[in-house]
Amino acid sequence: MEPQPTEPTAAATGTAAAEPAGSAAPTAVATPTGSAGAAAARALETVFRLETPRVVAAVARIVRDVGIAEELTQDALVAALEQWPGDGVPDNPGAWLMTTARRRAVDLVRRRETYARKLAEIGRDLRSTAVPAPPEEPSAPDDIDDDLLRLVFTTCHPVLSAEARIALTLRLLGGLTTAEIARAFLAPEPTIAQRVVRAKRTLATRNVAFEVPYGPDREARLGSVLDVIYLIFNEGYAATAGDDWLRPALCEDALRLARLLSGLMPEEPEVHGLTALLEFQASRAGARTAPDGTPILLRDQNRRRWNRMLIARGATALARADATATGAPGPYALQAAIAACHARAYTYEETDWRAIALLYALLAARSPSPVVELNRAVAVSMTEGPGPALELVDALTAEPALRDYHLLPSVRADLLLRLGRTTQARAEFERAASLTRNARERELLLRRAGECG
Repeated sequence: MEPQPTEPTAAATGTAAAEPAGSAAPTAVATPTGSAGAAAARALETVFRLETPRVVAAVARIVRDVGIAEELTQDALVAALEQWPGDGVPDNPGAWLMTTARRRAVDLVRRRETYARKLAEIGRDLRSTAVPAPPEEPSAPDDIDDDLLRLVFTTCHPVLSAEARIALTLRLLGGLTTAEIARAFLAPEPTIAQRVVRAKRTLATRNVAFEVPYGPDREARLGSVLDVIYLIFNEGYAATAGDDWLRPALCEDALRLARLLSGLMPEEPEVHGLTALLEFQASRAGARTAPDGTPILLRDQNRRRWNRMLIARGATALARADATATGAPGPYALQAAIAACHARAYTYEETDWRAIALLYALLAARSPSPVVELNRAVAVSMTEGPGPALELVDALTAEPALRDYHLLPSVRADLLLRLGRTTQARAEFERAASLTRNARERELLLRRAGECG
């Protein structure tokens, strides 16, 4: 949501974010020097971000532990740093890493079996607990995608806190290092490291199965998966704290995860709905800030800078959501439909606010929340005027969930300003500025407060 009522979207997250830098190779081995070493390091940096999720997922299927799977994947990356400068970068570096990591996983499982047999020889029959050795290669290419789907549901398991799910998902599926995640969320690196370690330990100690749930369990768990991806995107789209309003790299990571999930779960309408929503929202990124980083409100954006390719991708994903739905559209599909109304308008004046208000009413009935009601009030203000909308907003002022939500006084300030109540509007803009933790957003709100004079 923009910092004033012109572009209603879903709720912002409560986690601070900063734009993470590009992914880096493992730090356990120094980057090789020389032209061959530099070429190997560059190749590995690219492969690290793109292939790590698939490698970790495939290895986790063998060892049944995401923590050990990540360690074995890191071992394979270290081996690449040691071998590629001398032997040359393989024709298929991703396959090289996959094979190396899987072989190490199989070796680990066999060592466990050997240990179990030796214990049996001295009188303890552990044959019932021995782990059968898996095949060294996946039986079919689709197995890898199945492994990725298992990994998605594992990193977003409800047994973990929301913060832990986000950190673990970015680490294992986003390919970010601990340092990058720490920079992304303005948190100390040791804090993020402990969060990731605790998350992996929790999954192991709670015996969380490395599997894709089915039936009611799958539906319940899928909501957690989608929410994690959405939270990551929202922190990039409108950062809660820090000096920058946008964190493009987080948006890119979330969008990549959403597209991945769409490919893995083509029959799930809400997966396509979330993907469509993120495509539409990401299409406006280039127009949402001035060159100096100052936020630009929706009504003032140069829509020629909106990315029409992403808008087309969003429309395709939304059509898939409609085609796969067997009942009423879900919350993400409804939000995507709202975003599509903005995307279809070539000027601010052409926006179909009546359709947006109706969609928000449907969303409020489908997934009621104070933030949805606040966004619905914005749409109502564009169709019925600021007076009726202000009544809706005033009814939300007692909501505990919105007590420190800076967009509530921001919306109220805008409505008061349109009603000519400038003194009250200025006070509300100032209150909104005092509540936000984002420097750019605070500057914008204070500037709007000054304009009320």
